[in-house]
Formats: sequence, C-alpha cells, structure tokens
Amino acid sequence: MENRRTLTAGMVTLVTLIAFEAVAVTSAMPSVARALGGLSLYGFAFGGALATSVVGTVLGGSWCDRAGPARPTAVGVALFCLGLLIAGLAPQMWVLVLGRLVQGFGGGLVNVALFVIIGRAYPASQHARVISFISAAWVLPAILGPAVAGLIVDALGWRWVFLLVVAAAVPAFAVIWRPVAAISVLAGTPASARAWWAAGAALGALVLYVGGHWALLVAGFAIVAVCGVRLLPRGTLTLARGLPAVVLLRGLAGAAFMQADVFIPLLLTRERGFSPALAGLSVTVGALFWSAGSWVQARQGQRLSDPARLRIGAASIAAGVLSAMAVTAAAVPVFVVIAGWCFAGLGMGLVSPGATTLVLRLSHPAEQGANSSALSVSDALLTTVALAAGGSLFAALVDRGPVAYLVAFAVALVPAAAGVLVAGRTFGGSAGPQAPLALAGERAGAGRG
Repeated sequence: MENRRTLTAGMVTLVTLIAFEAVAVTSAMPSVARALGGLSLYGFAFGGALATSVVGTVLGGSWCDRAGPARPTAVGVALFCLGLLIAGLAPQMWVLVLGRLVQGFGGGLVNVALFVIIGRAYPASQHARVISFISAAWVLPAILGPAVAGLIVDALGWRWVFLLVVAAAVPAFAVIWRPVAAISVLAGTPASARAWWAAGAALGALVLYVGGHWALLVAGFAIVAVCGVRLLPRGTLTLARGLPAVVLLRGLAGAAFMQADVFIPLLLTRERGFSPALAGLSVTVGALFWSAGSWVQARQGQRLSDPARLRIGAASIAAGVLSAMAVTAAAVPVFVVIAGWCFAGLGMGLVSPGATTLVLRLSHPAEQGANSSALSVSDALLTTVALAAGGSLFAALVDRGPVAYLVAFAVALVPAAAGVLVAGRTFGGSAGPQAPLALAGERAGAGRG
C-alpha cells in the first residue's frame, strides 16, 4: 500500500511537470524566438514535438506489451530530460527544435507507460481513482503554467523554463523507479506494423516543416495522409457518420485551438509590447474556461443532444479564432481576444471530454481503448499539419507584420469552421472496425477535460 502511495505521488509529479512544460512553452516561445531568431521555425517548435510524440506513444505501447513498462519509462524520462537540456542550452533556433523533437518522443513513451503502470500495479478497483489523479495533474499547470513561465522568463530568462523542469523530473523519476521496476513482465506480444505507420506520419509532418518548396509540402501532406489514415478508424477522412466523425471532430478542434493558441502570445509580445507574463494571460483564460466547459459538459451536457453540444463547442472555438483575427488590427483592444479566448476554451471543454465519452458509447467494449486512443492520434496529426501550414505561411509573410498573424489565424479558422459542419455527423453510424492502435490516454489538452 505504501509503495502504491509513493508510486502515485511520483507519477502525479511527473505528469504535472510534463503538463507544465507543455503549456509553459507557449508563453516562453516568443522570448525564445526573439533571442534566437528563426521565426520561420516557430510553428515547427510546437508541431515537431507533437509529431514525434505520436511515434513515441505507438512504440511505447508495443514496447510495454513486450517488456513491461520499466524500460520504456526510464528511456522516456531520459529522452524527455535530454530534449529539455538541448532546448534550454540551444545556441540557435534549429537546435532548440531538435531538442523539442527528442523531448516529444520521450514524452510519448512516458505517457503510454504510465497508463500501463496503472493497469499492472494497481487493482482494477483503483484504476479510475488513479487515472483521475493523473488527469487532475493537468489542471494546476494549465491554469498557472503560462503565468509562472512568464515570471521565470522575466526573472531568470527563457532557458530556465526548460532547465528547471529537468531539475524536478529526475528526483520524481527516482521516486517511482523501484516500484515500476518490480512490475512483472507479462507474456510478450509481437511487434506491430503500427509503429511504422506512426513513424511515416511523423516523417511526413517533418517534411512539411523543413519543406519550403511546394513539391516538398505536397509530398509531406501526402505522406501524412497515407500513413495517418492507417492510424484512424475507417471512414474518418470520408466523414462517415458516428465514430469516424467524432474522431475527426476532435482533431479539427484541437488543430484550430492550438494553431491560434501558439500565435496569440507571439502577437501580443511582438506587436502590442506585452511582457511574457501578460501575454500568457490568453493561455491562462483558455485553460480556465476549458476546465469550466468540461464541468458544464459533465453536469449539464445531457440537456442537449450530442451533435448540438459538439456544434456549440466547435462554434465557440471559431468565435475565439475570429477574435484573434480581429486583434491583428491595431485599433481593436486586446480585451477582445482575451474575451474571445474564453469562448475558445469553453468550446474545447465541451468538445474534448464530449468526444471521448461519445467514442466510448459508440465502441464495442473490446475496442474502447483503441478507439479512444485514435482521438489522440487525430488531434496530434491534424494539429501538426495546421501548425506546419500556418507556420510556413507566417514565415513567408513575417515581414508584413499584422498580415502574417492574420493569415496564421485564418489557418486556424478553417478546421474550426469544418468542425461545426462535422459535428452534425457525430450521430448514427456504427462503431465500425477497430482503429489500428492500442494506446492509452489523451494529449495534454484532453487531460484538462
């Protein structure tokens, strides 16, 4: 029992640190871009980590099945910390991006290993309770992370946003290592081709970021589409009703929210002269209202049909993106985007847990884990594509000031508007075949839900 308490405390601490880094980097990145240059790589710093996390998650799942969660956890934490060290000590922007790629891969290994640890180290009666602790570990970093990161940047410099997480992650891992290493290894399962499809999708995403020529961009999109469709339920890309539409909607919502969320602080610091701490206010209010939306969805959501609730969520995200587009005009007060991002956070709070619940309802019990995990893949891949497209257009137009931000936000508006339409197809249909994944958990944002 004491070992389980220690294990729980260590895991919650690790997740809290991962969550803090995930949200804090949004506030720190404008200062990073100013110090290192390389605005053309701004979107890559976010989307690249998402792309490699998909590979880490898929490989981690297979590795845990074959050899238990101990080694994947150790390697994942080591790579996560190594990536943070590379980013924190980076002399140039491309080195920081490299660190983010390593960090994303390590984080993917850790995330899936933690859920395997819960499954094997705790009795079934405690699974829901421990998972609730893991989900709750996202709340405080989501609310305070951007402001704390801004204060760290102002007081110590942006590098410490990365380096301080390493200093805390190492002792947290030391706390959990003994009980994790004691977990027995079950009969192994053969390696799966899923990892190759995930690696291919990540490669396509990286091609998008390093492209710059239309042929490379087309090739990157094609690779992501060909490989990504193998990681999603059949019918997702053809807007099939029911489960495929729900999975697609989650990806569209995440792509719209993230694409705008990473460029709003950059706009406020570079064009409006805000400090990193104040610019992070938009991220904070988005996180607060994300939590509020989750609460409303859980307690009052049954008053509306699933499509209506999801459509309201997608429309709220679109309204938030429109507020960001409006603030690219100097005459529009910043309050507009802060208020608008409250709507966007509320929308994510409705869509994220709503989609998860609906997927479980539409899935056969034997396929609930696989289909739920497809939400994470849809989110990561569509967000990566949006950040690649938005980042490339922003880099091409950066010399034109507000126009570059306007175009970046317009890229976010496309999936938001598409989500409003797709929400109407989330009823009916059937669960369909099992999505070819067996991952656990959702991305950072879903943890807030």
